[in-house]
Amino acid sequence: MARPGARGELRPSAPIVPSQAVAGRALTLVVAIMSFLACLTVGAVTIIHEAANAWSNDLVREVTIQIRPADGVDMLREIEKAIAVAREFPGVGAVRALSDEETKDLLQPWLGAGLDLESLPVPRLIQVNIADASILDLAGLRQAVVEQVNGASLDDHSLWTDRLAAMANAVVFGGVAILALVLGSMVLSVVFATRAAMAGNRDVVEVLHFVGAEDGFVAREFQRHFLLLGLKGGLAGGLAACAVFLVLGVLADGSTGLAGMEQAVVLFGGVSVGLAGYLGVLAVIFLVTVLTAATSRVAVHAHLRRIE
Repeated sequence: MARPGARGELRPSAPIVPSQAVAGRALTLVVAIMSFLACLTVGAVTIIHEAANAWSNDLVREVTIQIRPADGVDMLREIEKAIAVAREFPGVGAVRALSDEETKDLLQPWLGAGLDLESLPVPRLIQVNIADASILDLAGLRQAVVEQVNGASLDDHSLWTDRLAAMANAVVFGGVAILALVLGSMVLSVVFATRAAMAGNRDVVEVLHFVGAEDGFVAREFQRHFLLLGLKGGLAGGLAACAVFLVLGVLADGSTGLAGMEQAVVLFGGVSVGLAGYLGVLAVIFLVTVLTAATSRVAVHAHLRRIE
């Protein structure tokens, strides 16, 4: 069954754990499914986090001056005053007032088409692009707009940026929690599979143990088996997830005509996974492989201690 090695170490003439065992194939499938779900979670978190960062950056690069209509106030003159005030501040880029058509387009989803802006108390909006936020005195700009323009106020979108940051953090936390649950389930599966493998080879393990084979030798045999198993399952799940990401990238190019995909592109600015997502997939494959091997080694040591 075994013969001593050159240094007195017991080396098996055949693997302790059969590489083509039915339980091994089933566990490979389980690991592949868990890896696939973990990689999908990483990809989804990456897409949402990048979209939230893009939204936040867009909001930070722009502020809005709002002028409310009032009786006896010349709206056009107040708009010109607001534009002139904004242009005086260092760090301000392009400043322009939204046209009547742009204002109607903004209100159309709520008030419908064919609006008459003259008959409605609709505030007029002035878009102020920020060229250099580090030198812009935002508080001074807000104060100047309020003091020099009738019925005007400045919105720096801080409420929305705070909400986007909170949403991004919540998504990341949820993704990490899901990833931990998936990997935890995989670890439990490996523990049960290791115990089953040792039960199926109980006689061989006990003989090796009692004739003097070190626990590390037996553990390495199981670790090698489950390392390859975890690598196969992790690669299968990771490649399947990458295929899903590539398909989503193709569907998101706008030529498919899928309404749901078009809405996702509008919302997230694209649903393709970038470099960070694919690096995350590689990290998941590595983590799955290491966890599988380490879990089997710990389970074997625990079983051998019970034999003693």
